[in-house]
Amino acid sequence: QVQLVESGGGLVQAGASLRLSCAASGRAFSGYAMGWFRQASGKDREFVATITQSGSTAAYADSVKGRFTCSRDNVKNMVYLQMNSLKPEDTAVYYCAAGYTSGAYLSNYTYWGQGTQVTVSS
Repeated sequence: QVQLVESGGGLVQAGASLRLSCAASGRAFSGYAMGWFRQASGKDREFVATITQSGSTAAYADSVKGRFTCSRDNVKNMVYLQMNSLKPEDTAVYYCAAGYTSGAYLSNYTYWGQGTQVTVSS
C-alpha cells in the first residue's frame, strides 16, 4: 500500500511557476507508475501527466504539454510536477496517484493523495 501527500500548491498570477511535490510512503515506490490529475470546481477530474516506474518516460495532456514537466526521485520516494507559464484555466485541485501501469485514465491508478489547491489569477 502507498500513502501519498501532495504539497506546493498556492495562489499565483498568470505566467508564474509552481512546483508540486508528492511524497510517497509505503513499500516499493519504484514499482508504481505515477500520475497527476486535476479537478476544477464543478468539473470532472482530468489527466495532467503520467510517468513510468523508472522515470524514463512521461506523457502529458495536450493542455499542459510544453508547460508542465513531471519527474520522480525513486531514492527520495517523491514525484514532482513543475508547472510553468500558468494560466487561469490551470486553477484546480491537483492530485497525485500511484498505479501499476502509467496512463491517462483514472482506472490506471489505485492510490490517491488528498490534493493540493492551485489558483491562478489573471
